Amino acid sequence: MIGISDIEAAAQQIAGHVVRTPTVASPGLSELLGAPVTTKLELLQRTGSFKARGATAKLLSLSGAERAAGVVAVSGGNHGIALAVMAAALHVKATVVMPRTAPARSIALVEAAGASVRLTDGMASAFELVTVLRDEGLTLVHPFDDPVVIAGQGTLGLEFDEDADDLTDVVVSIGGGGLIAGVAAALRARRPDVRVWGVETEGAQAMSEALAAGGPVPVPGSSIVTTLSAPSVSRLTYDHTAALVRDVLVVPDREAVRGSLEFAEHAKVWTEPAAGCLLPAARQVLERVGDGARIGLVVCGGNVTHREIAEWTERFGLG
Repeated sequence: MIGISDIEAAAQQIAGHVVRTPTVASPGLSELLGAPVTTKLELLQRTGSFKARGATAKLLSLSGAERAAGVVAVSGGNHGIALAVMAAALHVKATVVMPRTAPARSIALVEAAGASVRLTDGMASAFELVTVLRDEGLTLVHPFDDPVVIAGQGTLGLEFDEDADDLTDVVVSIGGGGLIAGVAAALRARRPDVRVWGVETEGAQAMSEALAAGGPVPVPGSSIVTTLSAPSVSRLTYDHTAALVRDVLVVPDREAVRGSLEFAEHAKVWTEPAAGCLLPAARQVLERVGDGARIGLVVCGGNVTHREIAEWTERFGLG
């Protein structure tokens, strides 16, 4: 298990390389949900998502030989962008394996940062190719199955603890589970009584399926939210979630897109559906915990184009 000292050490290490993103109360979301809402605006992080934290922590932990050989990662979007940009800043050669279904803008951003991009037919085959490249000598920067990466993501939780007023419930999106593992480890160490909730979209249910099965299991991906579509969680992220998280909620893609529209209208921030899903999940939390809740939302990323949002809005009849 990742300890608070691991996360505090990661915070010292990555300071100066990443942004200390704002923690702000949201009057608009508070009115919308009928309860006080505080947001951690991680979409204002370098590269547009929290992923810069874990990627930077891992890159800074490499030996000289590992830096010289280069790194490799698999990503549906945000992890690849973060690794490509941060590796370029630290003068490390990076290769990013991505499924063809990844957003075109994400692929373009990875290439623009100078990383080598390898495309595969899906996330499962992407993970298979990464294994081959790792065996050929590149250092794997895993998006979630790495204690250094999880500690890096956990630095977000430290900042949320230090900057937020009283919170009863914090809602965090889950892909492979690295973010919620780190955030839950940090927040539960600093605020033992806080309830941490995970949220997934239908068709990207790796953690909820793992919890039902008693451990990680492979899951097919069908959600439009590719940044949450891990083929499975890891034992490491599963163990943290099982021990520290109150429950994992699942919402339809349609409601995640609606959440992105609501974030834009009521909070005045532009979020991807991986963050938009927080709002329907927060409604479920409020139904379950009753009066007196004070909600914290980890707004994990904003890497989505207006064209994608417009297409999804039309598809789901949300116009």
